[in-house]
Amino acid sequence: MITIGLRASPREVTFAIYDSEKEEVLNVECIQIPAAFHWPDSLKYVRSNILDILREYRVERAGIRLAEPNAQSINYERIHIEGVIQEAFASSELAGYYAGAIATIARKNGVERPSIKPMIKEGENTLDIEGWKKLSEKQREAVLTAMGAANA
Repeated sequence: MITIGLRASPREVTFAIYDSEKEEVLNVECIQIPAAFHWPDSLKYVRSNILDILREYRVERAGIRLAEPNAQSINYERIHIEGVIQEAFASSELAGYYAGAIATIARKNGVERPSIKPMIKEGENTLDIEGWKKLSEKQREAVLTAMGAANA
């Protein structure tokens, strides 16, 4: 089954495509939101690109890494993008999807919450993912979210 995991930022969305049957990361990329876009056009751009990616890879299940509910500062642009992504999921033909913070991603992957942070921050390769050390923190979050989507 092909899954996707997404991690939003104010000006970009990082996504990972994962094949759960082969246990292989197929692709990790970033959708850059053009700086010249007005905010509504930026949201439309994200939605359109997400729907295109879901169709291109024939994604069956998806996940999005949400901002932590207890974050010290709230980034409204990120929250808006996360909402648009969830709407794109609902508008697609996905068999299932989930949205959650780190604790949810850990649960979906069958690992303890305390072990997720070292995997993301320090690159601990507990799940034996090829090329893990070369990925950025956002890319690692997207990959773990995609892996968890197999259980969505």
